[in-house]
Amino acid sequence: MEESRRESPAGQASPITTDASSQTVSVVQGHSPRLSKINLFSLLSLWLELFPQAQAEDDDNQIRSVGLVVVRDRKVVGLHYSGHELHAGQAAIIQHGARLADCQLYFSRRPCATCLKMIINAGVTQISFWPGDPEVSMLRSDPHAAAGRVPEEAALDAAATEKLKSNSRSHICLLLQPLATGMLQFVSETSRECDFVAALADDDPGPDTEEVFRREQEQHLEDFSKRFLIEDSHQHREILTQMHLENFCVEPYFANLRNNMKELVKVLAAVAAGLPRRHYGFHREPAAPETLVTNSSPPSHHEGVSQEVARHCIIQARLLAYRTEDPKVGVGAVIWASRHLAGLNGPGRLSLVGCGYNAYPAGSQYAEYPLMDDKQEDRKRRKYRYIIHAEQNALTFRTRDISPEEAAVLFVTKCPCDECVPLIRGAGITHIYTTDQDRDKNKGDISYLRFSNLKEIQKFIWQKDPVAPPLNIINGHASKRTRQEADEKHGIKKQRQQF
Repeated sequence: MEESRRESPAGQASPITTDASSQTVSVVQGHSPRLSKINLFSLLSLWLELFPQAQAEDDDNQIRSVGLVVVRDRKVVGLHYSGHELHAGQAAIIQHGARLADCQLYFSRRPCATCLKMIINAGVTQISFWPGDPEVSMLRSDPHAAAGRVPEEAALDAAATEKLKSNSRSHICLLLQPLATGMLQFVSETSRECDFVAALADDDPGPDTEEVFRREQEQHLEDFSKRFLIEDSHQHREILTQMHLENFCVEPYFANLRNNMKELVKVLAAVAAGLPRRHYGFHREPAAPETLVTNSSPPSHHEGVSQEVARHCIIQARLLAYRTEDPKVGVGAVIWASRHLAGLNGPGRLSLVGCGYNAYPAGSQYAEYPLMDDKQEDRKRRKYRYIIHAEQNALTFRTRDISPEEAAVLFVTKCPCDECVPLIRGAGITHIYTTDQDRDKNKGDISYLRFSNLKEIQKFIWQKDPVAPPLNIINGHASKRTRQEADEKHGIKKQRQQF
């Protein structure tokens, strides 16, 4: 197929897309909806743009932060975000160099000409970007500026970008697909019932968790809409025209484009609301006395990441979970390593090791393996002996090995099971951020008994802040239910739902 040098109109791609690395299409009758890889990479790039970091004093208001997902052979090999000095594209060049050849890059905004020229020079095959305000912003920051006038720097960058695009062998495009049927509702429902929200309900019976989730979702939607969507359709058309995307400004392409953008932002808001910011966070479990003197304990200077970074990385994992082929439980995992890179401090030291979601073996076809859950009486028809766990995929397709001197941090949306614990220990993981809703449970074909005995790895569990006010006040006394009481309440609630 001849390489295209101009963008293709949005809304033309079918919501039913086949990925060669997976066993199903994105919509299958009787199967839960799942994100297409294009939409997954787009959502990850948007979320990476919001990677938490300290505010720089000399920030240029015209340069917007950017998130970037690097993909090779349909697998994520790099996650990058803008820092105070390096743009996301520049960070990718520094880390990958010529290895970017034959990669596909998904940007949260059209990259500036400075980044684009290096990326094209590296030989990438495809560059896709979110169709909003570009990295060199075209939005007028000066309220007294003439209406309709694009800032000079943005106009110059747009001209240079168009010249680079016209002479590039890379396919530069917008790959924004409609969501699978029922996807938005599925994400909202599963986010509202995920383990992180369940922890809040177990610890504090007072607040209505559905109301907490709804408020979080509405607040995220408002914040994300302001950042990623252009409310004024006329202004959106103007920006697209200045970026030489006139073909997107005609109907029905323009309406399809904006609708697809809004739907994806709603998905992102629902996923982020799954980690409610109600005095909750990831808090370290105290080390057992016998492990304090062993040489296998992680180095003392590796004390984990900030609450903001931990929450951000878990939401990355939650986004990945919506690519699952598991009809009951979607799990996502991301492994980052703390590296000392020149010119980068704090969160800038994080380097992707690998990421994954639970799925059946690569190359298998839909329904080749059992899809029944643990309610089935016949154990031969259960999925557990066939499914590849998220942690296993993240380690199998890791982008590099883990060095003994660096901290390797696993963020996973569900408590690691007994099958994964030896792999996590053997791979050199030093920190785990997760939820412990299934800890110490044995469900027959899958159990979570080994996690509590994982002594040499620092564990950070999603729970209420230990210094926060008491969770529940009854007759003037603070009350926090035990896990046994929480499990009993969950069982009663489940029985009621069955009736």
